[in-house]
Amino acid sequence: MRFLLGTLFALSALLLGGCQQESGDVHKGVVNATDVKPIEWKLVTSWPKNFPGLGMAPERFAQLVTQMSNGRLVVKVYGAGELMPAFEVFDAVSQGTVQMGHSAAYYWKGKVPAAQFFTSIPFGLNAQEMNGWLTYGGGMELWQEVYQPFGIMPLAGGNTGVQMGGWFNKEINSMADLQGLKMRLPGLGGEVLKKAGGVPVTLPGRELYTALQTGAIDATEWVGPFNDLAFGLHKAAKFYYYPGWHEPGTTLEFLVNQEAFDALPADLQAIVKVAAKAINQDMLDEYTTRHIAALESLVNEHGVVIKQFPDEVMAQLAVLSKQVIAEQSMQDATMKKVYDAYIDYEAGVRKYHLISEDAYSRFRQ
Repeated sequence: MRFLLGTLFALSALLLGGCQQESGDVHKGVVNATDVKPIEWKLVTSWPKNFPGLGMAPERFAQLVTQMSNGRLVVKVYGAGELMPAFEVFDAVSQGTVQMGHSAAYYWKGKVPAAQFFTSIPFGLNAQEMNGWLTYGGGMELWQEVYQPFGIMPLAGGNTGVQMGGWFNKEINSMADLQGLKMRLPGLGGEVLKKAGGVPVTLPGRELYTALQTGAIDATEWVGPFNDLAFGLHKAAKFYYYPGWHEPGTTLEFLVNQEAFDALPADLQAIVKVAAKAINQDMLDEYTTRHIAALESLVNEHGVVIKQFPDEVMAQLAVLSKQVIAEQSMQDATMKKVYDAYIDYEAGVRKYHLISEDAYSRFRQ
């Protein structure tokens, strides 16, 4: 009996020691946030600080990163004009002046023509289709390839859904009404307007109201009711047109300095990617919901006139869009590569959606 008790005691001591050692091994790789100095990143945006929707996406991203990392990675957000102008975000991230940015890829068409496909193109993919292409259709790999020479890693950073066609100080009854029209319209949509005889202008959001009110421009598009109401665009123009043929599924972007990202430990890298993915969906959810009340306010409280572009105008814009995109793609090898991949995916998803999403929408109405 004494031998048995002694043996059991020795075995218990051995097991206890093993458990203590195992416990120590399990916690060996866990970092206590109080034991290390937080990594601090700067994130600059192309939007006014805390602007509804667009401006809140990077703020929410920063909050998620801090929470998920237990304070080990802290991201400070700066709105347009706080550290730099709205359209200098790309260069700042590329040069490592800041670690991150939040913007829209079509703003960089002058230096990266292919980037336009990763925001939205006229009569192109909608939000659901863009997310599918980027995540599972090879689009993200192409986006990474396009930005790699600039030392930037792109991440999808939100989607506004189908936008509105814009605010106009005169009615658009035919293509002739677009002749000489000065309109804030970025990306390939602006090039289509130019081919139609209009004059595209690129302006940051906070300048739109004044430009429209003073007559510096004749029309402008921004996003949709939620943001347009916040900017007070209904006070500067009478007619509000739909649909947003120029941006049917506008994807925003997080730009990440590749060197800064590579310097992070693997778990923080994963947190950055997961937080961006969460914000990408969150923005679309918010816009879908906030547009409802904002549109009702514009119509019922402010007397805004909602008008649909004439079928003739839409049909002609669609023809011009195909011409512009094909012509520009032939001038740049990288853009042609992205264009071919984009239209291949678009053909497949449109064929499927004809008997799913589109068919349902027709019957619901």
